[in-house]
Amino acid sequence: MRYLVRERLLGFGDDYWIEDQHGNKAFLVDGKAMRVRDTFELKDGQGRVLVDIHQKMFALRDTMVIERDGDPLATIKRKRLSLLRNHYRVSLVDGTELDVSGKILDREFAIDYDNELLAQISRRWLHVRETYGVDVVRDDADAALLIAVAVCVIHLADKEGEDD
Repeated sequence: MRYLVRERLLGFGDDYWIEDQHGNKAFLVDGKAMRVRDTFELKDGQGRVLVDIHQKMFALRDTMVIERDGDPLATIKRKRLSLLRNHYRVSLVDGTELDVSGKILDREFAIDYDNELLAQISRRWLHVRETYGVDVVRDDADAALLIAVAVCVIHLADKEGEDD
C-alpha cells in the first residue's frame, strides 16, 4: 500500500494528512503545540488515536517513543556510527529491532527487519518539496507503526539539521 505524506510548511501544531494510494485520508498526524517536548498523535481517518509519539525528555541522544494505548511500543534513536548514510534503530518492546537507513534529509530511506524490506520512503516519485511517499511493502506489516516510524525519523533528522 502506498501512502502520500503532505507536510505543512506553516501551521499551528504541525497537523497534516497522510492519504492512501486512492487519495483517501488514511492517517492524521496531529502535532501538539505548546508542549515541553515534541508530541504527535497518529489518528485514523475517523479521528481515533492509533499511536502516540513523543520525544523522550532525558536521553543522551534525541530519542522518540511510540506508544499504543498508553503502553510503550517502540523507541527510535540514531545509531552512533553511521558515516556514509543516516541510520536509525527502532527497538520494539518485544525485543525486535528495525533498521532505518538512507538519505533521511532527502526523504529517501528504507525500513528493514532482519534484512527484509518492510517500507520504502521516497520523494523520488514526487515533485512537491514537502511531500513524500511511504510504500508499505508487506501486506501483514503494521502500517500505522511504519508511518509513525517515518514521522519520527524525519522529525529527528530535521532537528539534527537545525542543530548543525
